[in-house]
Amino acid sequence: MPDTLDNAVEILGRLVSFDSVSGKPTHGIVGYIQDYLSRHGIETTLSFDEAGERANVFATIGPEIDGGVVLNGHTDVVPVEGQQWSTDPFTLVRKDDRLYGRGAVDMKGFLACVLASVPQFRAAKLNKPIHIAFSYDEETGGYGMPVLLESMASKPFRPEVVIVGEPTEMNIVTGHKGGYEMRTEITGHEVHSCDPTKGVSAISAAMKLIAKIEELGAQRALNPIANSPYVPSYPTFNVGTINGGAARNATAGWCNFDWEYRQMPGEDGALTIAEITAFTANELLPAMKAVNAGADIRIITEVAVPGLDDRNAAAAAAFVSAVTGINSQGVVSFGTDAGYFSDADFSTVVFGPGSINRAHKPDEYIEMNELAQGLDFLTKISARLSQ
Repeated sequence: MPDTLDNAVEILGRLVSFDSVSGKPTHGIVGYIQDYLSRHGIETTLSFDEAGERANVFATIGPEIDGGVVLNGHTDVVPVEGQQWSTDPFTLVRKDDRLYGRGAVDMKGFLACVLASVPQFRAAKLNKPIHIAFSYDEETGGYGMPVLLESMASKPFRPEVVIVGEPTEMNIVTGHKGGYEMRTEITGHEVHSCDPTKGVSAISAAMKLIAKIEELGAQRALNPIANSPYVPSYPTFNVGTINGGAARNATAGWCNFDWEYRQMPGEDGALTIAEITAFTANELLPAMKAVNAGADIRIITEVAVPGLDDRNAAAAAAFVSAVTGINSQGVVSFGTDAGYFSDADFSTVVFGPGSINRAHKPDEYIEMNELAQGLDFLTKISARLSQ
């Protein structure tokens, strides 16, 4: 274990060094992973986005037969702009037993554990395969997952269970909320601000629409689901970014804002999006177009991220329980790629080292003992599949 742990730390340092913020080309980090696996005699399958700039990685160790386990993680990270880091976010820095860097816990730490365990996987006499499936752009809605699932479907074998190694503090998670990742683009009409009544302020329209979103969010909060294991126990909205306008002395000709709706498992979130769209069409657009026919509001669903419920979790949860001795199960409010796997009828759970409470923040870190826990878990998987 000490040698494997040192190897995991070294690999984590390499992974953190890649500025793999969502939406950027993945040639660097994917090339490193592909080369690493190749040095250990493992062939990889890459599946690309339409532009060929971002890729998923899939590889199989052991017999190419039905069954076995998929170890899933994502290679992308959230941006660091505007955050106050005490270290270089793309340089892994160790302080005592903490390893700091963007993606250290979410979730390059798990990727490092998987890659560091590859020599052990190769040496084991696996009766069932271990599959490595690393996806791109999870953080912005799982854009890589449909591409990855299509690639996996082309294989002559089908895995039995999927373990998504997001940080759960090594607790078995069988459910999480889904999310509608949204963008609103508003076209106004610019005029001199000496008489703004002749123009259409896109920012004013955005304010009214955001107020409606906030109103709906407050209504959801007043009606929590009784006995729900989720915290909070109701669907939530968040407006994350907004920009628009050209000058203080002109009505804003444009305004865009990005937002999300995190629906509960089993909820049809499209109904809520339709309610907001209807409000826009009935309450906002008529007055805007009365001033200028070119005014418009576009509400765009960039991606609908499926939630994870427990309908397909039993086999995966039983496998993790058999390996670890952990029998308790829970749910989380953050999203993962697990919902995509579950919707494709793979038995799926989320289970990985570290705490999500450190993710997306400045000075993100994972602890050495958490990496050790991840490595120990993977050792037990290898032993289990060799029986």
